[in-house]
Amino acid sequence: MALPIADYALVGDRQTAALVGRNGSIDWLCLPRFGSSACFAGLLGTEEHGHWQLCPVEEFEVSRRYVGCSSALETTFTTATGVVTLTDVMPPGDHRADVVRRLDGVRGTVRMRHEWVVRLDYGAVLPWVRRETVDGEAVITAIGGPDRLVLRGPRLPRASDHRHADEFEVAEGAVLTFSTTWLPSHVPLRDLGPIDDRVAAAIAGDQQWADRCRTDLPHDDLVRRSLMTLRMLTDSETGGIVAAPTTSLPEDPGGVRNWDYRFCWLRDAALTISTLIEAGYTEEAQLWRGWLLRAVAGDPADLQIMYAVDGARRLTELELPHLPGYADSRPVRIGNGAALQRQLDVVGEVMIALGLTRQATGRADGNAWALQLALMDNLAKTWDQPDHGIWEIRGPRQRFTHSQAMVWAAFDRAVRAVEEFDLDGPVERWRELRDAVREHILERGFDAERGTFVQHFDTTAVDASLLVLPQIGFVAGDDPMMLGTIAAVEEDLIRDGLVLRYRTETGVDGLPGDEHPFLACSFWLVSAYARAGRTADARALFDRLCGLTNDVGLLSEEYDAARTSMVGNFPQAFSHLALVRAALDLVDPPESLGRVNEGLRTA
Repeated sequence: MALPIADYALVGDRQTAALVGRNGSIDWLCLPRFGSSACFAGLLGTEEHGHWQLCPVEEFEVSRRYVGCSSALETTFTTATGVVTLTDVMPPGDHRADVVRRLDGVRGTVRMRHEWVVRLDYGAVLPWVRRETVDGEAVITAIGGPDRLVLRGPRLPRASDHRHADEFEVAEGAVLTFSTTWLPSHVPLRDLGPIDDRVAAAIAGDQQWADRCRTDLPHDDLVRRSLMTLRMLTDSETGGIVAAPTTSLPEDPGGVRNWDYRFCWLRDAALTISTLIEAGYTEEAQLWRGWLLRAVAGDPADLQIMYAVDGARRLTELELPHLPGYADSRPVRIGNGAALQRQLDVVGEVMIALGLTRQATGRADGNAWALQLALMDNLAKTWDQPDHGIWEIRGPRQRFTHSQAMVWAAFDRAVRAVEEFDLDGPVERWRELRDAVREHILERGFDAERGTFVQHFDTTAVDASLLVLPQIGFVAGDDPMMLGTIAAVEEDLIRDGLVLRYRTETGVDGLPGDEHPFLACSFWLVSAYARAGRTADARALFDRLCGLTNDVGLLSEEYDAARTSMVGNFPQAFSHLALVRAALDLVDPPESLGRVNEGLRTA
């Protein structure tokens, strides 16, 4: 049985990532990329579906931390006989992927158990495993189809019943380093190279990146960890940003709301880039801009809401019946059928992010502007059509207020690009459309009787996505319309002090079951409070939300306050970027941010 979600930590090389449990077990790892099939899939099944564990044989206590601000994880095991630390790191590689696990004897002597159980293709394929010698070094290889895993170390485990296991003692001062390396199975094995130098370089590179972060933000340590997590979820070669490194961790344990998040949502990526820019990081923005131009190349009418990390479009959704699922939550899915949904809001988020990138770099990119012209031309023809909305409902399309507000933001940013950077475009047409969209929202998307914006034009229900309207400049944070919306969210969507996305009992999403409060929405409420002048409420909620991170500062998608447990895919980029956004809003008055408020146009 997999551990509670909060008991996992993330290590990665910015092309893929592993989940490491407090028990020293790697229960999820896709190699060599985020979207590859898993070779350790015990997270969604049992240990027989693949895991790699190093932990004491006898009963132990455990503490964990990241090494500085890096992506290297240090787990300390304390037993009755001694103390051992386990350091996990994935140094960046050259057309390969490495997981390095180093044991250091700190005090006394600790007897350790080592298990290496490889199951390729999400636990479905038993590989061909054998011992080999490479440049005089004994290794174990596991081969299946295109994949080869190579286990190295000072002592290799023995095979028994399709698994490899060993027990040994680690004395004070002893250092034992093990590694698993992925290589294409057709490439001859040779020159695996040293490990230690790459580990030190990886940690130093992470720390140097983190040192550029602002130091004046509340819960500075968690802000830095969130930024590092976003960096770890960004492919260093392509610039694609995955929503999470996992699939099918359930929103409703035991239910069917289990989705694959190992893809690049335009929305999530654009919001991540916007947040990174305001936190002082611009290189990632330029990398992502390149990814975007490649991914969406072609007819703007064919724009998808998500792509693979390399920009691939075909994300066919499949079910894996051989996996029982986390907490018996079926089906386990790979691929994502929502890729073909219509979500109007993504164009707005992309326009905002590209606008911020233009401001941060101080120059306009011709190719990026050509893309924006094509997107705006298509949006001008389709803006008033219903869509599936930000939450990817699988019910009937609606005229979602948030989607329409993001359409307004798209036209607004197009106008401002022409005004501020002297770019060519039909600016008068865009101004007319911007004003028309705004009037439409105020007429159909606002409940004057209750004094609140509504989820969509045919309901009086509210939606947490309405909380971002001040962030995009559609309405001032202290406007009476926004104050009424905050009050409605507090009345309708608060559960155990946290914010739901919407009320599932309305049937708007077309799915059975319920879900738990969505952490990003709760951070949005922090930002909304701050912009409404409710500073004490904003800081109190932010403090509480920061208290929900696990022991190493990570957040899942949702949180079950009644059971004090994390829910959904983990760690979730959306939650972490919302944490950073809220921290910025608590410190920087909106007028100083220069991102939306010059364009405020209230009714």
